[in-house]
Amino acid sequence: MSVAPETTVTLDNRFATELPELGVRWKAEPTPQPRLLILNEPLAVDLGLDVEWLRSSDGLGLLTGTEVPAGAEPIAQGYAGHQFGGWVPRLGDGRALLLGELVDARGRLRDLHLKGSGRTPFARGGDGLAAVGPMLREYIVSEAMHALGIPTTRSLSVVATGRPVQREAPLDGAVLARVAASHLRVGSFQYAAAAGELDVLRRLADHAITRHHPAAADADHPYLALLNAVIGVQAELVAQWMLVGFVHGVMNTDNMTISGETIDYGPCAFMDTFDPNTVFSSIDSWGRYAYGNQPSVAGWNLARFAETLLPLIDDDQDKAVATATASLQDFPRQYAAAWTAGMRRKLGLSDDVDDEAVGTLADDILGHLLHDRVDYTSFFRRLSAAARGEAEPGSGEWVARWRDLGPDPDVMDRVNPVYIPRNHLVEEALAAATTGDLDPLGQLLAAVSSPYEQRPGFERYAEPAPEEFSGCYQTFCGT
Repeated sequence: MSVAPETTVTLDNRFATELPELGVRWKAEPTPQPRLLILNEPLAVDLGLDVEWLRSSDGLGLLTGTEVPAGAEPIAQGYAGHQFGGWVPRLGDGRALLLGELVDARGRLRDLHLKGSGRTPFARGGDGLAAVGPMLREYIVSEAMHALGIPTTRSLSVVATGRPVQREAPLDGAVLARVAASHLRVGSFQYAAAAGELDVLRRLADHAITRHHPAAADADHPYLALLNAVIGVQAELVAQWMLVGFVHGVMNTDNMTISGETIDYGPCAFMDTFDPNTVFSSIDSWGRYAYGNQPSVAGWNLARFAETLLPLIDDDQDKAVATATASLQDFPRQYAAAWTAGMRRKLGLSDDVDDEAVGTLADDILGHLLHDRVDYTSFFRRLSAAARGEAEPGSGEWVARWRDLGPDPDVMDRVNPVYIPRNHLVEEALAAATTGDLDPLGQLLAAVSSPYEQRPGFERYAEPAPEEFSGCYQTFCGT
């Protein structure tokens, strides 16, 4: 491994130093012919990275992990997890590396992390590589989520490696550079708890508190406060997913963050026609992670998190279980409150309208959308035109009740997007990119990066998918 100049970028190795038991120091595999496909310049600037340097050979070395600053300690993180409900005690970064941490322009600590950088000791027989298409998918969808205001990991770059990746057919390889508040997951705590080392578990919890939920340190019971904080941020996060029609697709416990950010854009997609049973993932044959199941799955995952914290919450196991259970039982209320508050804004209703009335209106219109197979995103955006008296969205009796409550169309336009990364457009952009044409990718990113502002020339990015496409669409995890 060659070493980039120290003056270029400095990476902290806080996780590697504080929690060496939860990872393996490792290095990325060589990239024969690295070629930058896309660079998130605003994010690079926010991270204090020089854009032109990142485009240089040394910069590409950082973005692929083949050249790292002196003193950096790249690490493959270990974690466990329940995958589709089944316990797997050893997962970890099989094709990923945490290069280290950066401090951004606002003083926040951020992980710089790679996907597709080669096999690690956690690879479990996989090749550790990634293909161009899935890495560009994560770039598109994560940046769209950021623009929608939903907490998310972000994509800094995608670099083609010049190395073929064998899947069903040979594909061009790529490495994604990802930025996150951290990569601590419920699965990280499961990994530490399963090892039975209470000291490691306590240090992990203290690390999470310091990094993400510092107010918990001052609570009478800090580890219970940590549990409550994670319950709170996940209730908000999943409500935001539901409000924009996002289907994560693989809500395993190793894909639930402690920070409350969305992570792992594998078999994810946005719903077209409204249907709670919507499943896009090719491997979710039972619909465990269907759109409508996401809140209950989040609660289940949080229960697994609570189990790991029991030894820290109270020495008396029965008391610890009772205390944690009481916290978990509040998750449905917190989720419902977050969802109702978001739906209030989507419908443009003031705080004078009580929650019950908001919920009834929402349930009624969602029933209509399901029955009539209406496009979810388009309907809510058109609804603001109806509030202005410019259009009739159908469901006359419902519209009359809603209008009587005085909806504010300007509020609605700030939360109901015009543009989302519609599945047919994502596939179009990825197909073109794999042949070397990046223009459709750039156009799609231009649309979803300003999702609430309707612009001339972007009409096709607001149109629903053809029925023949949306009726049979599947996504794949990319591994």
